[in-house]
Amino acid sequence: MPFPPHVGMIVLPATAALLFALAALAVKRASQLGADVWQTVFTVNIVAAMFYSAVWFLGGPPIQIDLWYQPSVIALCLFGGMVSQFIALHRGDVSIAVPVMGLKLLVVALLNPWVVGDAIPPRLWIAVVLSLVGVTLLNRGAAAASSGSRSFTIAVTAGFLAALCFGAFDLFVARWGIQWGVGRLLPCIFWINGLLSLACVAGFRAPIRSLSRNAIAWLTLGALLVSVQGLLFIGCIAMYGKAVQPNVTYAIRGLLSVLLVWTLGRFFHNQEARMGDGTLVYRLIGAASLFSAVVIAAQ
Repeated sequence: MPFPPHVGMIVLPATAALLFALAALAVKRASQLGADVWQTVFTVNIVAAMFYSAVWFLGGPPIQIDLWYQPSVIALCLFGGMVSQFIALHRGDVSIAVPVMGLKLLVVALLNPWVVGDAIPPRLWIAVVLSLVGVTLLNRGAAAASSGSRSFTIAVTAGFLAALCFGAFDLFVARWGIQWGVGRLLPCIFWINGLLSLACVAGFRAPIRSLSRNAIAWLTLGALLVSVQGLLFIGCIAMYGKAVQPNVTYAIRGLLSVLLVWTLGRFFHNQEARMGDGTLVYRLIGAASLFSAVVIAAQ
């Protein structure tokens, strides 16, 4: 392991969070230049399948044929999360969609009573209230920017579905990752995910080659950033067998997304950067409230 657990579960997810926030801006720029949701999902997943193939050379225990259902289940969760995530980014604002996606840990905690049978502790209800406050502030920011209630609803709904899928993904990786090893589980997951992504071709508005060079460049950059950050974050969960602590650190991507829109948005030609400081302040406070909810849920 490159880091002791108490360091690795902070450094790796924090780096992944920054790369994801940058990837979200790159993907949003590609969508502005004409890339549709299905082209994005297909490109990101195929690039990830090739990228994670190299991880195979890390080695690992022999694969047991009767356990193939495990990477298959994880890949289904990943594919659902990817589709929901990119719908949220294409149809809504980055500074709204990414903070909502950070609720995946809270989602897992709230679903735990129905899955495991435990009662919901009071701190989770506090987290729920903070989450509602955060989404309300994001909505106020959306209203101030006149971005439309429909795009806000789509961003929040799709972001929440992504949180559900990725939450399940993290739990399954933490449960089965140590048994498989990073060098075996991750390539298998992303190969299966790549095969599932072939279905996206039917949804293309036009062939990917018809996109402009700029659109393809931004889409490729976004796909590479998503792949690298995923390797850092998922690898962290698989190596240490923990899902909660890495997710707490990773949730900072919501705050980072707002800050990057604020500071680097013009470089990415992001329209949110022109909304004004007042709107972005609301979104920053909303993202901070969502992040606080995740931290409380993890206690």
